[in-house]
Amino acid sequence: MRIGIFDPYLDDLGGGEKYMISIASCLSKKNDVVVFWDNPEDLKNVSERFSLDISRVKLAKNIFSSRYSFFGRLIKSSKFDIIVVLSDGSIPLVLSKKLFIHLQQPFPNLKMSLNLILKKLRVSSFFCNSLFTKSFIDKEFNISSSVVYPPVDSNLKKGNKENIILHVGRFRAQNVGYDYKKQEVMVDIFKKMVDDGLKNWKLIIAVGLKSEDEERFRRLQEKTKRYPIEFMVNLNNGDLHKIYSIAKIYWHASGYGEDLDKKPELAEHFGISTVEAMGAGVVPVVINLGGQREIVEDGKNGYLWNTKQELIKKTIELTKDNLKLKRMSDEAMNRSKIFSKDRFCKDIESIFFK
Repeated sequence: MRIGIFDPYLDDLGGGEKYMISIASCLSKKNDVVVFWDNPEDLKNVSERFSLDISRVKLAKNIFSSRYSFFGRLIKSSKFDIIVVLSDGSIPLVLSKKLFIHLQQPFPNLKMSLNLILKKLRVSSFFCNSLFTKSFIDKEFNISSSVVYPPVDSNLKKGNKENIILHVGRFRAQNVGYDYKKQEVMVDIFKKMVDDGLKNWKLIIAVGLKSEDEERFRRLQEKTKRYPIEFMVNLNNGDLHKIYSIAKIYWHASGYGEDLDKKPELAEHFGISTVEAMGAGVVPVVINLGGQREIVEDGKNGYLWNTKQELIKKTIELTKDNLKLKRMSDEAMNRSKIFSKDRFCKDIESIFFK
């Protein structure tokens, strides 16, 4: 089959890009797969950042670009059996035999126009990255979507563990508001724990950082002086895996303090970094919001928390109980395996080829 993939954010190097190019990688083993994009460097960067095999994936002119004519897109798309699009809340008009729409996040301000309703009729299937996303998308689009959890590197090596609390996430200040991933919140909580007597533990925050956010990031760094807090910026996959391998506890706080009824997009829609950490035996202590609740079984392979006090209490408990930490670490590794790439490929094929 001839299959086309389009991700409007391909140069963003986020979880959505890993998801979409993983689809391309999976399907290219038995099909003719192209990615609609004009800059080959962006596709190369995604494949290198996430260690994805795109050796069989081809690049095609971006028929969804504003520089490409509407009728040209219709003609070109008609030559494809399947086109898969990561939606920004819109649905493109194409003439492929089948159209699949992937949604990574809620769109609370979506207005269901007549135009969108008519375009929706052309969609073979909608699929989301989590039950959390689905719970909003189904209402917003008036559909019943499928859930395919993202593929996660869950077979990471567990090294000699050190007293490290780890957080991994993009630092985003522009457009979405400062402290999108609540990294400043976690810094403040860790500083309080140190002030209250925590010794011989370090907080590492590994961030993806773009130039437009550097000034705000420097302000966050200024707040950590004289505390055992370390920032690692724009690590490649190999270096990131090394940090996972030696950390003991993983923190995540996206959505904390937000009104998620009005802005559900500010919660973690799934939580790829949480699963990656678990794959290396890092015990998650993550906020009880969004997709995190679908990953962590509270008290078995990690902890969920609702308040700062809970985060502190559950973290301190793990720092003092090596047996519990070891047991949860083993359970976390077992849990991570259900989010493997093999499972992802099978789930994708079951949707596209049923």
